Amino acid sequence: MLAGGTRIVVVMVGLPARGKTYISYKVSRYLAWLGVNCRVFNVGEYRRKLVGSQMDHTFFDPHNKQAIDQRLRCATLALQDMFAWFEAVHNGVAIYDATNSTRARRQMILDASTRHGVEVMFCESWCDDGDLVDLNIREVKRTSPDYKGVDIARVMEDFQRRIAHYGEVYEPVGGDGTRPLARGAYPLPPTAPTLDEYDERSVTYVRKINVGARMVINRVASYLESRIVYFLMNIHIAPRSVLFSRHGESLYNLDQRLGGDPGLSPNGRKYAEALPGLVANLLGTQPLTVWTSTLQRTAETAAGLPYKKLSWKALDELDAGLCDGLTYEDVESEYPDEYAMRDENKFEFRYRGGESYRDVVLRLEPVIMELERQQNIMIISHQAVLRCIYAYFLDIGPEELPYLKIPLHTVMKLTWTAYGCDVQMYKIDIDAVDTHRAKPKPRRGAASLASTSPSRPATPQPVRALRRDAEPASPSAVSDTWDVDEEWAPDARPELPTPPATKAPSVAESAFRPAAAAGIEGVPSQLSVSGGHECEPHAGH
Repeated sequence: MLAGGTRIVVVMVGLPARGKTYISYKVSRYLAWLGVNCRVFNVGEYRRKLVGSQMDHTFFDPHNKQAIDQRLRCATLALQDMFAWFEAVHNGVAIYDATNSTRARRQMILDASTRHGVEVMFCESWCDDGDLVDLNIREVKRTSPDYKGVDIARVMEDFQRRIAHYGEVYEPVGGDGTRPLARGAYPLPPTAPTLDEYDERSVTYVRKINVGARMVINRVASYLESRIVYFLMNIHIAPRSVLFSRHGESLYNLDQRLGGDPGLSPNGRKYAEALPGLVANLLGTQPLTVWTSTLQRTAETAAGLPYKKLSWKALDELDAGLCDGLTYEDVESEYPDEYAMRDENKFEFRYRGGESYRDVVLRLEPVIMELERQQNIMIISHQAVLRCIYAYFLDIGPEELPYLKIPLHTVMKLTWTAYGCDVQMYKIDIDAVDTHRAKPKPRRGAASLASTSPSRPATPQPVRALRRDAEPASPSAVSDTWDVDEEWAPDARPELPTPPATKAPSVAESAFRPAAAAGIEGVPSQLSVSGGHECEPHAGH
């Protein structure tokens, strides 16, 4: 997707608890899904690795000289690793996730990036809504290693004091160097004279105010920068869930035929009748909009749901072209070359007169944008389409996407967290055929798609996983079976149990570490500790 040599770093800016990491991973997943090399470099991960995680607010005091040196060291190491990554992948987008709260720090990043031939785009998340900040702090308590085992009241107090420390020196992007949040608590020196020639009014930046209530855009010129801005304009952090389900079993499913526009089988109609009860138990009285494809099997599946419905042509199944209506055995006998090519690279393979998985990803982009804007949505669609959407939200690469198992008569519920998605699955106890085809073993001498994937370069893997250990299990990467949170028999169990709550971390409450507990002298660079968009496998066959 990128022209050769295009290198952009999106430099996050903002006080703590402003959603910078949430935005970083959202942008990263979006770009990687479109086939752009992308990785997040989270300076907080370097700080946790080199200094420690449970540091109290005094570590962020602007007068703590030792801590300032340590934090600068972490920021520098992250920059060095980012430039090394650019050299390895040649083009792409890096996201440098940190507070970057002063003009001096931002000038350092801009100057270093310019020397390495990397374009800079600042992305500031500004929020003065106290309720939103408190909500974000509570999310930090739930997901961040900085506060494992610490009482919520203490978290709120310590984090607010951390924010106050940053506020004393905070200089908004594009400003004149004044510090609008400084309360005069500390006698801080004025902005360094060397910054007089650094005019941020001439740099590229976007400011997202109060989670998108207002957007300020300055000197955004390139195509990819404009795509990132457009995406930022559509995302929000309001609590919501997205439900996914394939249509009920169809008549073509019974014969293992591709495509077509068949109606539901008898068991498929039973699933359609049971589906409203499951959805009601999952969402209660919450509002919901149902999206379907234009094909009759999805409309028949959604017919009994008492919610507003919209049909999308973009949600239609992958077009099998000349193979539409055939079984896989028919394809193998009538089009043996195409059958073999499909097994070699299923993501890129395009049916003669039809589509590839990459084509489906591209036509789904408007659907993804609208999903990011909406509240609770249920999508009733098809196997290939749901694989693509599921891969977007779970950050699954093109080598595994075409083999995700999306079983019939199962509802998947996705709920957002700061670093990814929680996934829960509910299978209605109505028989259906298994339409999944396992990933073929690579032929001897065949190149692996994983080694050439544009969104998964062969660079050192980060340590961050986007799922917490206590989350419900995702489909196995080595098995054709799913771990299902609940199996629901509508006749036998009219009430669906509440999904299991995430277990509290088994870490005893402990005091914070002193702010200057550890030095970081002698630590080498090239630490692969940044929070990249890469994550542990969420699904396989």
